[in-house]
Amino acid sequence: MATSFHYGGQHDQILVEEKSFVRILILNRPQKLNVLSYTMISQLLKNFKAYEEDSNVKLVIVKGMGRAFSAGGDAKAAARYITEGHWTFAAKFNEKQLSLNYVMATYRKPQVSLINGIVMGGGAGASMHGKFRVVTENTIFAMPETSLGLFPDVGASYFLSRLPGFLGEYLGLTGARLDGAEMLACGLATHFVLSSNLSLLEEALKSINSADSPGVCIIIDQFSIKGVSKESSVIRRLDIVNKCFSKATVEEIILALEWIAAAIKSLKKASPINLKVFLRSIREGRSQNISQCLMREYRMLCHSVRGTVSNDVFEGCRAMLFDKDKRPKWDPYKLESISEEMVDQYFNKVDEEDWEDLKLPTRGRLTAIGFFAWTGFKALTESLPLLVTGDKAPPAPATEPEERTATAKIEGRRCCLDKTIFCSVLERRKSEQQLLSPVLCVSPEERGSPLLLHCVVAEEEK
Repeated sequence: MATSFHYGGQHDQILVEEKSFVRILILNRPQKLNVLSYTMISQLLKNFKAYEEDSNVKLVIVKGMGRAFSAGGDAKAAARYITEGHWTFAAKFNEKQLSLNYVMATYRKPQVSLINGIVMGGGAGASMHGKFRVVTENTIFAMPETSLGLFPDVGASYFLSRLPGFLGEYLGLTGARLDGAEMLACGLATHFVLSSNLSLLEEALKSINSADSPGVCIIIDQFSIKGVSKESSVIRRLDIVNKCFSKATVEEIILALEWIAAAIKSLKKASPINLKVFLRSIREGRSQNISQCLMREYRMLCHSVRGTVSNDVFEGCRAMLFDKDKRPKWDPYKLESISEEMVDQYFNKVDEEDWEDLKLPTRGRLTAIGFFAWTGFKALTESLPLLVTGDKAPPAPATEPEERTATAKIEGRRCCLDKTIFCSVLERRKSEQQLLSPVLCVSPEERGSPLLLHCVVAEEEK
C-alpha cells in the first residue's frame, strides 16, 4: 500500500500519513512550536479512537513538524476564550485534552512518540502516556506551568509522581528542564535514538504488520543507544533532590533549598497558590490511577480558569505571553498567606448548577502503561499478591540483587520482572508507603526492550 497523506483540521494543523498498517500523526504548527490548539486536540482524539477500532491499523506514531514535538497547549487561546467569553470555554478545552490523555494512556494498540525537540506541558501529555517514547539529543522536556500561574496537568500528577524518588516534585514545582539522556535515565523516555537516525527508524516502523508491541520494541532497539547524562545532571544528584523535595510543604522545601540558588529562584518566581496546589496534586497522584488523576486535574483546572480562589492563570499569561514583561503580580503573593482551605477548594466540585465532573471516554477493562522501576526483585516478587490486591507497597530493599530478572505468577499469567522499569513504587520513602493501583506484569512473550520493560497497571472503570 502506497504512502498517502490526509489533512485533519483547520489550516492542516494535523497531517496524517498512511503507510500499510501504520498511521503517522504529525503536529503541524511549526512556527508556533506545535502548540496544541483545540482543533488539533479534537482531531488527535478522533483519530486515536478511529484507529483503535480499525483492524487495518496496527501502529500509531506521533511526531512534530520542525524543531519541536509540542511546546504545550495553546494557553493564549485558552486565556482569550475566557476574556472574550466564559471560563467554561477553557474548561471545555481542558476536558477535550484530558480525554485525549486518557485514551492514549489506555490504548490497546502500540503507539510510538518520536520526541525530537521541545516537549513541554500539553506536549508532554500527548507523548508521555504512549507506550514507546523515543527521545534524541535535541529533546528538551519541562513542565513550566507554575511560572504561568497554573500547575502541571495533562496527567502529570500520574506520570511525574512515578519518577524516581521525588524527582517529580522537583520538575513540577521548579519547571526545570531535562534533556533526552536524562529522560531516559529517569523513565520518562523508553529509548534514545540519534536524530540523524530518526528517519531510518520511522521507515523501519512502517513495515509493522501486526499490533505486536515486542515487535515494535525490537525495531526501536536496533536504532537506540544508551544516553549519557552530564556530570551536572540532576539525575546524578537524586539524593539531594529527595532530601529537599520530600518535605511536606512548599515552605519546608524552600527552606531546604536555600543553598541551591537556581531552584530557589524558580520557586520564588512561580505562582504561590499553584505551587501548593501542585504539591498536593502529585502527592495524591502517587496512589491514584490515570483516570483518577485526570478527573482530579480537571476539577483543579476548572477552579483555576473560573478564578474560584485566584486569577493567577490570567496574570501569568499576561506577564509571560501577552505583555511579556515577565513580572507577574501573583495574588495571593506569599505562601504564608495561603490557607489549607484555599488549596482545598481546587480539589472540590465546582459550585455551579450546570457544572459536571470530567466524564472520560468509556474504555471498559483496559491496561495502561506504567513507567517506572523497582530496584529489588526479591522483595517485589514476594509482595506481588499484595500489589495485585492494591495493598500497601513494601519498602524498597536496602540493596539490589544481582539477578537481572525474576518471575512470578499473577492472575494465572506467567510474568517477567525487569531491572530498569517495573512499577510505580521506585525508591518510595519507607516511612510513607503508598497505596497502589493493581499491578499486572508483562508476560515474557510481551517483553519490551531488555533495558526498558514496561509495567502494566490495570485500569477498570467503575
